[in-house]
This record gives sequence, structure tokens and C-alpha cells, in this order.
Amino acid sequence: MSIRVGEAAEAPDFRQAAHALLANKQVRANVRRATETIRNKRANVVGEMPDWEQLRDSGRAIKRRVMRNLDNYLEQFEAACTMAGGQVHWARDADEGNRIVTQIIQSHGQKEIIKVKTMTSDETQLNPHLEANGITPWETDLADLIIQLGHDKPSHIVVPALHKNKAEIRALFMEKMGLSDLGTRPEDLTAAARTYLRERFLRVKVGYSGANFAVAETGSVCVVESEGNGRMCVTLPEVMITMVGIEKIVPSFDDLEVFLQLLPRSATGERMNPYNSIWTGVTPGDGPKEFHVILLDNGRTKVLADEESRETLHCIRCAACLNICPVYRQTGGHAYGSIYSGPIGAILTPQLQSMEHSQSLPYASSLCGACYDVCPVKINIPEILIHLRSRIVENGDRGAAERIGMRMAAYTMSDSGRFSGAQKLVKIGAKPLESLGLPGWSASRDLPAIPKESFRDWWKKNKQ
Repeated sequence: MSIRVGEAAEAPDFRQAAHALLANKQVRANVRRATETIRNKRANVVGEMPDWEQLRDSGRAIKRRVMRNLDNYLEQFEAACTMAGGQVHWARDADEGNRIVTQIIQSHGQKEIIKVKTMTSDETQLNPHLEANGITPWETDLADLIIQLGHDKPSHIVVPALHKNKAEIRALFMEKMGLSDLGTRPEDLTAAARTYLRERFLRVKVGYSGANFAVAETGSVCVVESEGNGRMCVTLPEVMITMVGIEKIVPSFDDLEVFLQLLPRSATGERMNPYNSIWTGVTPGDGPKEFHVILLDNGRTKVLADEESRETLHCIRCAACLNICPVYRQTGGHAYGSIYSGPIGAILTPQLQSMEHSQSLPYASSLCGACYDVCPVKINIPEILIHLRSRIVENGDRGAAERIGMRMAAYTMSDSGRFSGAQKLVKIGAKPLESLGLPGWSASRDLPAIPKESFRDWWKKNKQ
């Protein structure tokens, strides 16, 4: 079985990747400026909502209900989608999902697809798979197009090219689109992308999308976006393929009311998304003639089985936790080595990979709790981070030096005589440590001063 999240099966050590990115001042400035803008916009539109906390509670309750009855809701979705003329496929892992997409495209004799909302396809690495089979994927979201043209990697869940500034994007467009001149305004860059994509929208016969939500009672699929490319992708092609993670199910059409208020405010600081596309099956003479939905597991049922971290699957991919996280804002998304970056990536990626890889990601956090405060469905990310850290330790996946050190500390502190003797040794060794420092710690901190008298010694003298 293959579970892929990002470019490699095993993410790089976060600490090493973070150090390299901390040296890139331009990326840090781009990330900081963009996240501050989104965060401020979010604060304004959330502040307008007197029932914001009630909405968060409702979103959380709906997600909990879905996770408790996920099998039933998935079967209900399959029956409703099929009744409406859609075709439902089940994919256990990345390889099976990619294979189903490829077979559908090849069955229609096509060599190209246009794409929107591609996070699940990034998770399964669909594009390399299609290219290996002679199929060209065209990303149509502006940020995803920037990533594709630059052979880059996404650095943010909602704004994948957040680490790029206007000047860098302009230079990329001029090179890849063969333009002799291009203005510097955002409007100029957007116009260039529209011209580049318009011909493909009209020519390519197969569309592909991910999904923000899938409605169990109606078999409907929902995509929200801000540019209009999604509307083009889901209406113009003759064949439409949607790959959606099984956790994206909501029970009823009415439940969308809650999430269509929570998501745009949390993600982009908008009161509502400019484009909300919802489609159900096929309609003769209107839209695609053929519609396929691929329900993707790829490790999600294993996450579902862990009660302490199950709420990871509540995520609606708004990225509010990234924008507020002090760690993400300093390193950007590439340090996480996964399509899912930031605090949610630190808990989602290791679990999707069955805790076999990405061992450093649960430690990529200060546990400040800001991510929990802004999460629109109240995922307790800090608690899950602590839970995953404990699993890593219990499985013996931390380094040998750390295990030995913790065992020595436990042995010393379990006996008052040994603990008292250790305190005396610390006093003796304090002077050399003050001058030499401790590896890692002393690079950014001063060594704490050793008290001249321990509490135990003070107590012996003053307890009378």
C-alpha cells in the first residue's frame, strides 16, 4: 500500500529544513507579510459575527457526528450520487486513486486535463503519475499555476505560492509564457494567467477537482474559490473527475450553511467566497456528460480509529492555524516537507503516514495554543501534538541519546539521595558549562545560573 503526502515518502527533519529556510530573508518577509494581511482581514470579518463561537461549536458538532457515523454517510453519498447519474469509485491509497483517474482519462482517449482545488492530487502526487502516462495536467488556480510553471512546491494550504512576491511571479510568467512585456500590478499578472488558460478551458475535454465538501443526502460536491477558474473546470469539460478525502462528507445540504460561513472568514478573511460551485450528478444538456467521484482513504481510516487524535479529520483546510503560528511564520511551509504544512500538517502528515515517517513534525510547535484559538471547528491541535509525541516516544522512534538521557534522568530523580548527589555534581560542572555552553541550547539562549544553595540545603537549615 502506498501513502504519499508531499514529494517524498519521508519528510526531511524539520529542524534541519527550518534552519535552511530561516536564512532566506526574502521568503521570510513574503510569508510574514502575507500571513499578517490574511490574519488582520480574518479578525475584522470574524469580529462582525456575534454568533461566531456558536458557529464554531456547530461546525465541531457536525464534524463529530460525521466521524461517528462515517461509514453510513459514505454509503448514503454513494447511493445519492449514483441516483443522480454520477459514478462513485473507492480508493484505498494514493496508487489506487491515481490509477482510477488515469484509467478514466485514457478510456476517453484524452491526453490533457484541467484541474482545480488540487490538494488531494498533491497528496497522492497525481501530476507526476499522469505525466508518466503521457497525460498533461494543467493547473488553473493562479497560485497552483505559479507553482507548476516554476517547478516549485506549495508552501501554504490556501495560498500555495504565498512565499513568492509580485516581482518573482512577473519574471516567471514572462519566461514561461513567452511574454516580451508584462505590467507589475496584480491585475496585469492575473490577466496574463487568464489569457494563458482561456484556450485550455475551451479545448480540454476532461476536468479534475478536489472538493471542500461532499453532501451525503444529495450526493452533491461543493468547491469554493475566489477566481472563477473552478466554475470553468466543473462546467466546460465533457468529463468531470473529483477526488475527495472521505472526511469531507457533511450529512445534509443544510449543514453547508455553517461551513460556508466558517470557511471563507477563516481562510481568506472574506464574508463569503466569490464562487461557490455545487453540482449533483449529471444533467442532460448542462455541464459535463459524465461525472466520477473518487472517495479517497489513503490513511484516513487509521486516523479515525485513534480516539485521541480523530478530530484531526475535522479540518476544513482553512489554514487559519498556519497564519497565526509563530513557527510557520518564521519558516514558511517548505520546512514541513508535505503538502499539509503548519500546525495542521504537523498532526495530519505523520498520521496519514501511519507514524512511520515525519517523526520531527509533532515537535514543530511551541504549544502556544494559538492554532486552537483560531480553528473554526475547534480542533485541539496542541493536545494532539502532545499525544503524537508520546506515541513517538513509546514506539522508541526518538534518538538513542535522547532515550538514554531520559532514562538516566528518571533513575536520578526517583531517589532523593541520587537526586541530591546530582545537584552537587551540577555545581561542580557549572563553571565549564558556562564557558563551553550546551549544543543547540546555547546557540540562542544563555545557560541558566546555578543557585549557590539548593532548596533541600536551605530546608535543612531553616525547617526549625
